[in-house]
Amino acid sequence: MLLAAPAAADTLRIATWNADLSRDGPGLLLAEILRDDSPQIAAVLQGIVALDADLLLLTGIDHDTRLVALSALADRLTAAGVPYPYRFALRPNTGVPTGLDLDRNGRLGDPRDAMGYGRFAGESGMALLSRLPIRAEAAVDHTGFLWADLPGALLPPDMTEAERAVQRLSTTNHWQVPVTLPDGTALTVMGFLATPPVFDGPEDRNGRRNHDEAAFWLRLLDGALPSPAPAAPFVLLGDANLDPVDGDGRVAGIRALLADPRLQDPAPRGRHGRSEPAHKGDPALDTALYPQGPGGLRVDYVLPSAGLTVSGAGVLWPPTTDPLAQTLATASRHAPVWVDITLP
Repeated sequence: MLLAAPAAADTLRIATWNADLSRDGPGLLLAEILRDDSPQIAAVLQGIVALDADLLLLTGIDHDTRLVALSALADRLTAAGVPYPYRFALRPNTGVPTGLDLDRNGRLGDPRDAMGYGRFAGESGMALLSRLPIRAEAAVDHTGFLWADLPGALLPPDMTEAERAVQRLSTTNHWQVPVTLPDGTALTVMGFLATPPVFDGPEDRNGRRNHDEAAFWLRLLDGALPSPAPAAPFVLLGDANLDPVDGDGRVAGIRALLADPRLQDPAPRGRHGRSEPAHKGDPALDTALYPQGPGGLRVDYVLPSAGLTVSGAGVLWPPTTDPLAQTLATASRHAPVWVDITLP
């Protein structure tokens, strides 16, 4: 089995993975982790061990108030020899009621009526696992930021005044939290998980929101929001749910992020050797596979700030001859994305 090459002693491996750790109801993820009989959970654990990241943003993981499920997962990682003593997560917008009929079906309280699609509060959130101390007290949570307050927001044409007054931008989360580097300085981790730009109607609500969830970071870096722009060094990472050249969606937002001179795109590549003849993008850059839909897409990103020195990058997606490939496929349709940063 070929594992991801571990980061050297003077480097920091930063990674993100939508590991598909969301279930059909509250508490079910925790119960499955504790039962220790789930092939998918076992595959996720093996994938995290192989990834060997120092900072790992998990997306698509159910959230509970006391982070019990996340702690149970971390306990199993410790037993596997890959401890993450520091953990961080904040309540996502998924499943938080708006009190409005956002999907226009004449009923209140449906999953699509929530701040972010969710059958229950906390469905498919995100969490940070870290080997470095997390300065949770210095975290800045943008999850409550109103969509209508984003400069240049692409609001749906049918959005009512009542919706403008309550609808948050984040489908899941937008937050930033500093971690303490070995020399005592801080690296700010900026994470998000955006809505898919589909599953809507001609108003293109999800497509517009997906665009603006990426554009939010540019407005933040511009100093155009109430919160101050984060000081470098920082890293922006997560699941943007959008490929810059293939699939559906409004690509201007993610393209602007990838091209912004304050960020750098190491263009991590997988080793799977797949081809996508109908696609414009390089399939080696893909981070997820949708066999019954658009095929392989690049939707997960790790974008360090411009001043950081990148010493390596990759998508943990080996060829099918490697046993790890089947393990990762059992875990999730997404593959882990990692970037190695040389420490000063």
